[in-house]
Amino acid sequence: MDPVAAAKALWPRIKAARDDIQSQSTLPDSLVEEMAQANLFQLFVPRSIGGPETDPITAFRAVEELSKVDGSVGWCSFVATAISIYSAWMPPEVARKLFGQPLDIRAAGSFRPTANARLVDGGYKIGGRWNYVSGVDHANWLILNCNIVDDGRPVKDAQGGPVTRMMIVPRSAGTIEKTWSTMGMRGTGSNDLVIEEEFVPAEHTCLLYEPSFTEGAHYNPRFVTALSWGSVAGMALGIARGAMDTFVRMATGSGSTTTPTLMRNRTPVQTTVGEAEAIISGARAYVLDAVGSMWDSACQGVSDPRSQILHARLAITHAVRESVRAVDMLFYVAGTNAIHESNELELYFRDIHTAGQHIAGLHSNFEYGGQAILGLPSGASGW
Repeated sequence: MDPVAAAKALWPRIKAARDDIQSQSTLPDSLVEEMAQANLFQLFVPRSIGGPETDPITAFRAVEELSKVDGSVGWCSFVATAISIYSAWMPPEVARKLFGQPLDIRAAGSFRPTANARLVDGGYKIGGRWNYVSGVDHANWLILNCNIVDDGRPVKDAQGGPVTRMMIVPRSAGTIEKTWSTMGMRGTGSNDLVIEEEFVPAEHTCLLYEPSFTEGAHYNPRFVTALSWGSVAGMALGIARGAMDTFVRMATGSGSTTTPTLMRNRTPVQTTVGEAEAIISGARAYVLDAVGSMWDSACQGVSDPRSQILHARLAITHAVRESVRAVDMLFYVAGTNAIHESNELELYFRDIHTAGQHIAGLHSNFEYGGQAILGLPSGASGW
């Protein structure tokens, strides 16, 4: 099944579920089931264990289509896909046995090591709390980063830093604490997860940036962060496109709260729409070019892909920041119309400002990219 076509086919269901998504702060079960059947939670899972192994441009476009209707839906697809990619870091025979067939991985988790994993015979015992666990309400698997502890002390690497490992456990191992009460992206249900104690066999764990057990361009540790973050750009640009489409309908169909004159007949509105379109389309073109170039270099086994990764990560951050800017412009020129919850533009405004706080969209990424361009040591990993 083409994930882009599947995502677009879900538009009517997503629109019908909007009120429930906002009020319940989670995705409806029926929508989750349809997304799962279309592989929209496991786009990067390897074929060797039954996954679709979707290329990152197609994944970008699928998440973009979902986000045009509701940013929370696109976010849940992106996050689950980015987390479930680590199924490739397990031996395929172990992964097939663990996840079962037909494959249905709806992963939630966290890369933030806010809890510990204690070394024991055969594996680890984990326990603690993880926050911002998007999609945990509908997840069936958890992939959680933990600080490794041995004999009560943190395990250190050769550089003296803490050693962490990703732990893969069933969703039933943890308890959800409802902490997600936010301005936007409410449907992501990014609540806290608490595990009292759970044994994790060593074969169900992996190091974030060690070589994977599955060959392929997706699973090269050098590329994995930027490949996963490409869908963040798809989510942000999808929200921006949804805001643009909503504004155009509004501008061509009604006036303002002070005059019946159609909004489209005003020069400031025309100028804003033209500029916002250029911003959204330009940012999208940069992402497709830069992520596409990086993907080509990954597939070709380029020995030094630093330039391609640099531009992909800059393009992703640029897309998020420009999406925020475009939605702000449309929201402002819409006037008082835009502040009502009954106006879809209000939802896009709240969602893009919440999504824009993701690490992939932070302005500090421009600093790190500039450091790399200037030949300086980067202040963050992965550049």
